[in-house]
Parts: sequence; structure tokens; C-alpha cells
Amino acid sequence: MKINVLKTTSLAALIALTLACGYGSKNYPPVAGTMPAISQLNPDSATAGGDAFTLTVNGSNFGTKAVVNWNGAAQTSATTYVSGNQLSVAIPSGMIAASGTVQITVTNPGTPGTGMYGSGGTLAETSAPMTFTIN
Repeated sequence: MKINVLKTTSLAALIALTLACGYGSKNYPPVAGTMPAISQLNPDSATAGGDAFTLTVNGSNFGTKAVVNWNGAAQTSATTYVSGNQLSVAIPSGMIAASGTVQITVTNPGTPGTGMYGSGGTLAETSAPMTFTIN
């Protein structure tokens, strides 16, 4: 009986120390991610009904998994990371079939929380739009 009391007391002390040291479950909210910025589109326009082309997006703070958005639609499989300052995206001819304007943005995806303490990761961040013209 004395051994059971000692085991129970020891276990209770370990649990109390573990919780006091911060090993309980903590949920940290995600923090702001890196905000991408677009400085130039090349080309900045296309002819309606024209051929498919590659759009080069120049700017800053592009993450390795950044995605170019065409009027808000992520071009996930068509975006290629070139550098932290440049992305390229394949634009099929069907996307420029009619004249008008298109809003181009870049999104750096968020990252999940990781680690022993469950850090909250980062939020996805999307650049201000730049206008692409279809003549």
C-alpha cells in the first residue's frame, strides 16, 4: 500500500510539473505571412483571340510556392517560381478570347503550425492587384 501511495504521489507531481512547464496543449494563432508585391507584368496586354503566351510577373517577396491569380482564380499548376522577384505563368488562348481587363495578383500561401509548442504558422497573403489588358 505504501508503494502505491508513493507511485500515485510521484505521478501527480510529474503531471503538475509538466503542466507548469508549458507542456499542455497550446494553440497559437497564425501570424502574418510575407506580403508579395507586383511591380511589372510582361507583357502587360494581349490581343483578344490571340495565341497562348507566358506572362512574367516581376515584383518582390515571392515565396517558392507563390501562385499567380488571374481575376482571383489561382493558376496553381501553370505558375512557375523563377526567383523571389519573378514568377511566370502559362496563359492559354482561351483566357484571352474576349477583350477586357484582368486583375493579376500573387498569393504566398500560408504555412501550417508546427513544432512541439504548436506555433500557429503563417497566414496566406495576397498582393495588391495589377491590371492586364486584353485588347
